[in-house]
Amino acid sequence: MRIITLDKSVRENILSDLLKRDPNNYDSYSHTVQEIVDEVKEKKDEAVFAFTKKFDGADIDASTVRVTEDEIREAREAVEPELLRIMEKAMNNIREYHQKQVRHSWFDSKPDGSILGQKVTALESAGVYVPGGKAAYPSSVLMNIIPAEVAGVKRIVMVTPPGKDGKVNPVTLTAARLAGATEVYKVGGAQAVAALAFGTESIPRVNKIVGPGNIFVALAKKAVYGHVSIDSIAGPSEILVLADETANARFVAADLLSQAEHDELASAILVTTSRKLAEQVSKEIERFVKNLSRKEILEKSLENFGYILVAENMGEAIETANAIASEHVEIVTRNPFEVMTKIQNAGAIFLGEYSSEPLGDYFAGPNHVLPTNGTAKFFSPLGVDDFIKKSSIIYYSKEALEPVHRDIIAFAEAEHLTAHANSIRVRFENQKESD
Repeated sequence: MRIITLDKSVRENILSDLLKRDPNNYDSYSHTVQEIVDEVKEKKDEAVFAFTKKFDGADIDASTVRVTEDEIREAREAVEPELLRIMEKAMNNIREYHQKQVRHSWFDSKPDGSILGQKVTALESAGVYVPGGKAAYPSSVLMNIIPAEVAGVKRIVMVTPPGKDGKVNPVTLTAARLAGATEVYKVGGAQAVAALAFGTESIPRVNKIVGPGNIFVALAKKAVYGHVSIDSIAGPSEILVLADETANARFVAADLLSQAEHDELASAILVTTSRKLAEQVSKEIERFVKNLSRKEILEKSLENFGYILVAENMGEAIETANAIASEHVEIVTRNPFEVMTKIQNAGAIFLGEYSSEPLGDYFAGPNHVLPTNGTAKFFSPLGVDDFIKKSSIIYYSKEALEPVHRDIIAFAEAEHLTAHANSIRVRFENQKESD
């Protein structure tokens, strides 16, 4: 893994390089995705079933697209009891964490008779996209569904591509039931996103779509945004480890690789103040890669977007971490809590050498659906807030409005909005000017 001395030019080049992975830059796929979305919008079920046959090789129709209770029972029986136990423990941690995010409506009564407030309402429906086929990602199922369930969403719809046999992976299906999904449909790709956004004869539309997917799924979410809400347009996974000379090189190397194995476009970056640690981590990575199952992906990921950056001091290292705004930031320094207070931009922050990134992916409780590609500068992890909406509450009595009504009229007239001014004026038109 390459070792580079950090300076301003290096940081700018790396930031430019990382942005190449942004799904918004893949214009060559946009036309294809838009065609799929448009066809599903027009032809509904017919298009969804045709695309499912074309891309997943499965024969699905209106009678089989929705997962049945019998299929859910069969799936649960196929899951190893030990894995089921672990999923339940993880689910409890995730639910407990997200319950602390719950917001409540509030009202503020003032002496003048006015009442102001905010009404918090759960979305009526949400769609959760889960990658499928041969692979199973039960952690993704839990992380996307549980916040919606905690928020109080009544209709939680999961879509996931079926295998060629027309079945959903049993682990994925079991996780969906455990987490609180109310409906599961056997459809994936851009066609699934379009079905959730516009509705078909078999799949009613939802208000919001969340969940990870490939470039087609990401661009489909972008294409339907505005018709429905979405969580984000997620890019490839990334990790940044911020370390000093006290860090364990073997631990750091293992953590960098834990994200690099996701994808050839995944990013793994070490920023350290120790040249010695940088060299040790590089050697440990070479040793690990030789024996890990996804060797080819790891090698390409590290070659394309893997960096070990040696900073002159911790201040420069922190500045770089904030500029990159990584999805995952591990802080492995003498005093990680002190360094953490200076990190402004990160999706999730892991403190100390025993808080490795996979702990957050699977078990600790905080959500692993995180902002990527520098969007941690303005986006947050998926949470309960993503599944609620807020309405402002305003009540003024005549006695409360009277002292300020002329101010409102003057403000409206300053903007040349005479109907606005009139709306206030008519309520006091019988009042004498001298009052």
